[in-house]
Amino acid sequence: MDIDHAGIATDDAAGLADLYVDLLGCEHVHSEAFDGMDVHFLDCGNGHLELLEPLDDGAIARYLDRNGPGIQHLAFATEDATVALDRAADLGIEAIDEEPRAGAWGHDVAFLHPRDTGGVLVEFVEH
Repeated sequence: MDIDHAGIATDDAAGLADLYVDLLGCEHVHSEAFDGMDVHFLDCGNGHLELLEPLDDGAIARYLDRNGPGIQHLAFATEDATVALDRAADLGIEAIDEEPRAGAWGHDVAFLHPRDTGGVLVEFVEH
């Protein structure tokens, strides 16, 4: 699998997007309000940054309260998220999502529990 994106929790997704466009030369390719978040995607040429700003008291707000801003998850592109979840289950890795669900930008996604993946919240993104 290829790395699809790094999800970054922030209190100001639009402002951080502007900074990364100027600093890194990334292209701002998509924005949407999704699942209680303001989400911005930046194309960095060899993957994306997904900037996540909470609009409610959901998962990203709780993450920011516990950890402050920073990388919240790493996402890997897959052709079939169900197959990726099955492979994880065969390896004894606990899934947060038992089956793929709707994610940002119209993709199906599924997450693995960080306690089984070296402390990293892993997301599968079906393309």
